[in-house]
Amino acid sequence: MKIYIVGIVASGKTTLARRWSGELDIPFYELDCIIYGKKDGVRYKRTPEEQQKIIEKIDQQGDWIIEGTYRKSCHELLDLADKIIFLDPPLWKRRVRILSRYVKQVCGLEKCHYTPTLSMLRSMYNWSDDFEKNREKFETMLFRYGHKLILLRRYKGVYIKGNEVLEFIDG
Repeated sequence: MKIYIVGIVASGKTTLARRWSGELDIPFYELDCIIYGKKDGVRYKRTPEEQQKIIEKIDQQGDWIIEGTYRKSCHELLDLADKIIFLDPPLWKRRVRILSRYVKQVCGLEKCHYTPTLSMLRSMYNWSDDFEKNREKFETMLFRYGHKLILLRRYKGVYIKGNEVLEFIDG
């Protein structure tokens, strides 16, 4: 099974991908690690062509779970995926998670692929706010994949059985 978990920053993508990866014995990949590379300890953005080659290599290996914020350069993932999971928790919850994550990263309790700075913290809040401003355009594009799209706004637990995603709503 090929699963693309998409959502804005702090929506729970990595947590869900990591859990399903273990439960289903399917490798998971963070889209940020496809978009960005490291050379001599310096983080750099890969070209769209380099990103495509990495995606093709992952796809050729069979089942996968890829999670990340939607990027035009990786639009192909929407076509390749058997299931698209759109995690969309409320804005207030994302804001709390962003701050909590930042504190954990600065204290060394949580690893990340970037340097947790105040500038990065501000960027994450800005990305979250920008998403809200552009939500309608994003959802219009995403809902074209309705036959394989699962939208989760409020959820306590999400479980997969075979090819079926079973959601348990919180509230």
